[in-house]
This record gives sequence, structure tokens and C-alpha cells, in this order.
Amino acid sequence: MRFRTFGRLGWHVSEVGYGMWGMGGWSGSDDRESMASLELAVSRGVTFFDTAQAYGDGHSEQLLSILLAGHRDKRVLAATKVPPKNRQWPSSRGVPLGQVFARSYVREYVDISRSNLRVDTIDLLQLHVWEDDWLASGELQQTVAELKRDGSIRGFGISLNRWEPWNGVKAVRSGLVDSIQVIYNIFDQAPEDELFPACRENKVAVIARVPFDEGSLIGNLTLRTTWPEGDWRSTYFVPKNLAASVARADALKPLAPAGMTMAEMALRFILSNPDVSTVIPGMRKADNVQANTAASDAGPLSPALIARLRAHRWDRKPTSWSQ
Repeated sequence: MRFRTFGRLGWHVSEVGYGMWGMGGWSGSDDRESMASLELAVSRGVTFFDTAQAYGDGHSEQLLSILLAGHRDKRVLAATKVPPKNRQWPSSRGVPLGQVFARSYVREYVDISRSNLRVDTIDLLQLHVWEDDWLASGELQQTVAELKRDGSIRGFGISLNRWEPWNGVKAVRSGLVDSIQVIYNIFDQAPEDELFPACRENKVAVIARVPFDEGSLIGNLTLRTTWPEGDWRSTYFVPKNLAASVARADALKPLAPAGMTMAEMALRFILSNPDVSTVIPGMRKADNVQANTAASDAGPLSPALIARLRAHRWDRKPTSWSQ
């Protein structure tokens, strides 16, 4: 496992982290299998674990608490997120901060997450949606300063809405945030345009999420792929999106070098960018952990392959199904 510096916080973090959404409530999740995968990840050098109160109504946080309790001798970092009060993912333009992340509400959920994680101090608290307009009132700046001052949190970050990397640049430049979580992968290269340079300039850590484009970049989706009722992916991969995603993934398959899976190529593309502090693939099973952590050991892709992958950039705009 290779390690990187987590922005101005200076943490030494594994460049492959652990995204815990799937084990919070996706179909096919099993707690015993999830815990075994988490333990394997620690043994393979993973130190950064990303969860949220909304993942199974705290279930994912509670699983992480077991891992934290068993590794108090190690620097295992827990990052979690406050859900929007109005439960709207993504956030909507024009909705004021007070209806989504009022001071009293944020403090309430900090305490809920501390209880779920069984910690006094949360390493990284993030807001699960974001609008740059929320900076204007100054209320959030006061809330974050208070939480840091009283020892409730160590760092503060935001998770950006899907396909809106521009809607976070002001936050980065404001000095409020220590980290930005953003979708970044072979298809979604837009964060490189403006967001990453701002993060670099202001020493803000970058957490790259959705490295496999919700599964399409693994290369095993087909036009006949379905998911059980209630599985979030069934609402994301509507017929129009599934068809486009499968076509674009199929166009990438010939670029994977011999002996390299699509998933490895996708992860190593992200890790080839030094602006990324850590990438957080979802890993519910042991073989996922083994494959994804091995991508770190393999190192960056060749410049020639990266140049070919850049041609597969896919700029998209949020829609009713993109969430």
C-alpha cells in the first residue's frame, strides 16, 4: 500500500481507502462478510474508511465502530457524513442552509455519529450534499469552528453533488473545508478543470469517490443486467443510462493491457493523479479488497495509456435519475 498526505491536515493516509455505502444496506450485504472484508483491508494497509449516517440509518457507522475498537493501536481514520435535513440527494438550488444544515441539526447528528462510531472525536465530518451559496451567511463557518474547538471533530469536508465539481470551488477557496469528496474516474474527468487546481493551491485533500462509475467501469454490465427491488442501482441505471454506460464501457475494454482488469485500470487511472489524496471504492467482499489494494502496489499507469483514456471523458449533467 502506498500512502499520501491528506491535505493541510497532514494525515498519512492509504491512497486506497474504503467506501462503506454498500455494506450499509445494499442488496446482498452480509455483516459477517463485511467485517471480514474490513479486517482484511486493515491488514493490507488501508487506513481511511468513509461512511455516513445515511448508510443503513447508522448501520455502516456501527460496523466501523467494531473495526475501530479492535485497532486502537493503529491510526485508522473514520470519515462520516451528516445527512441533509430535508433528505434530498442531491441538494437543490435556492434552498437555504437553515433547511438543510442548521447549526443545531449538525450538532445533533455529530452526536449521533459519535455514538454510532463509539468515539469522542470524529476524524473527518462531511456534509453529504453541498451548495457553494451556503457560504454566504457565515453560519456554517461558525458551526465548524465550534465543533473543532470543543473537540467533536478534527477535520471538516464536503461531498459534492454528482457531476457538479464546479459547485465546491468557492468552498475550497474560502478556507472552510479541509477536504472535498467528488466523483472522479475515467469517465468523470471534469474535476481536473477547476476543482483540483483550487484544492492544490489551498492544500485541500481530495477524496475520489465512485471510481467504477457505480459499476460500469468494472466492465461486467450488460443491457440485461438487473438489480433486486429496493437496490439503489436499479433507480440509477434506468434503461437510457444503462445503454449508454454499457456502450462506453465496451469501448474501453480493448484499452486494458493484457493481464489487467477493467477495475484495476480504472483505479490506477485515478491513482496516477497526484491531486488525489485517497480513492474510496466500495469493498463488500474479500476478493474486492485484495484486488483494489493491489492496484496501489502496481503504481501509476503509463503516460501513453493515460493519454488514450483521456479521450473517453464523458461530461454529463444531473438528471432526475442521477441522484
